Amino acid sequence: MRRRVAENLTAYGFLTAALICFAVFSWYPIARGLVLGFQQVDFVNDPVWVGWENFERLFADPLFAVAWRNTLLFTVLALVFGFAVPFGLAVVLNELRHFKGYFRLVVYLPMMLPPVVAALVWKWLYDPGPGLLNTALRGLGLEGLGWLDDSGTSLLSLVLVATWANLGTATLIYLAALQSIPGELYEAAELDGAGVARRLWHVTVPQTRFVLLVLLLLQVVATMQVFTEPYIMTGGGPEDSTVTVLLLLYRYAFYYNDFGTASALSLLLLLVLGAFSALYLRITRKAEA
Repeated sequence: MRRRVAENLTAYGFLTAALICFAVFSWYPIARGLVLGFQQVDFVNDPVWVGWENFERLFADPLFAVAWRNTLLFTVLALVFGFAVPFGLAVVLNELRHFKGYFRLVVYLPMMLPPVVAALVWKWLYDPGPGLLNTALRGLGLEGLGWLDDSGTSLLSLVLVATWANLGTATLIYLAALQSIPGELYEAAELDGAGVARRLWHVTVPQTRFVLLVLLLLQVVATMQVFTEPYIMTGGGPEDSTVTVLLLLYRYAFYYNDFGTASALSLLLLLVLGAFSALYLRITRKAEA
């Protein structure tokens, strides 16, 4: 018993630094944000307990529903592009016989750029005047598009930027999962007369199901917190078509100096993502059982 206690004390001693970092930089901010959500806070006057008033102010704000609609639409579009495209690229890279390292570097290259730099580069590409995309369209005899200036295309334009910027990590993870699939399974499927599509559906997808499910959850959580692209590239416009939940939260905190309402909105986002994660994990566990 004495030796077990000594061993546990030693283990917790090594964990102390990590536990302190988590407590100071993760757990305390979460607890503090929970309290701020029920207070009127501007960091000038003393905090005042206001109960549910911050949430009532949020629900009365017309931008609250707009921000959630835009965020959910962004998430759906990001799943359509950002979930399928990396998987397709990984399948193609897995079939290559030459220049594998080069193409992996090209795919991962966007991840090496800081997010703000990537957003600024794409903002120039989308420029309706000298932007590269509209210049290319006009060179083909087509009319240029108002990529970020049109409320009908602005959100989709941001989705394409986010997909490009985060393409590398997902592609390499899928590629690692594909390379772990035994070749005998493909050989057996080919001997049974399975074509490319059937081998992909009956061998590749089942063998990479766990990775697909994990990345699906991570991507939903990440895209629901999109901020950099709308903040840098559109500022929420045009006509509030790219105002997201985090951008609205930022406005409450740093435009309106209302940190209480901003914290209330962050709590709502936490609850939504937590409920989705719990439901998702429960469904996947039942499916695996």
